Amino acid sequence: MQAQMLAPAAVLVLWSIVMLFWMAFTRLPAMKKLGSGGGLREAKPGGRGQDLEGVIDDRINWKAHNYAHLMEQPTIFYPTVIILAIMGAGSWDVLLAWIYVVLRIIHSVYQATVNVVKVRFLFFALSSLALTILAIRAVMATLFFNPSLAPI
Repeated sequence: MQAQMLAPAAVLVLWSIVMLFWMAFTRLPAMKKLGSGGGLREAKPGGRGQDLEGVIDDRINWKAHNYAHLMEQPTIFYPTVIILAIMGAGSWDVLLAWIYVVLRIIHSVYQATVNVVKVRFLFFALSSLALTILAIRAVMATLFFNPSLAPI
């Protein structure tokens, strides 16, 4: 069951990399259009992605916003999945992990393309619910673990 429990985390890692490239492949051409040549050569020293807010089209920045989101809440998902994989995940844990990942991917695509906050929040709330249940399961698996029941 460990591999099945870790698979959703691996998929979310790969999805985060997809979003990184999607962000780069849309932002870099937009930056190049700025000024005379623009792009990274003319970026101010110490500049950050946030500096592009209001400078390039919002639709392009949406990809960066989502990439940042993938570096936030999923940082709780990854250790939760690892804890459950170590402690012995059940089929419900695996299902909840996949639900979380699928909802995060839907959230990403929606935020990067349509981005109506009311709808996007629904995906976020549902994925947060799945993560909350997983976190409770991880706490239960560790706090109430009985070593005498563990296989040798």
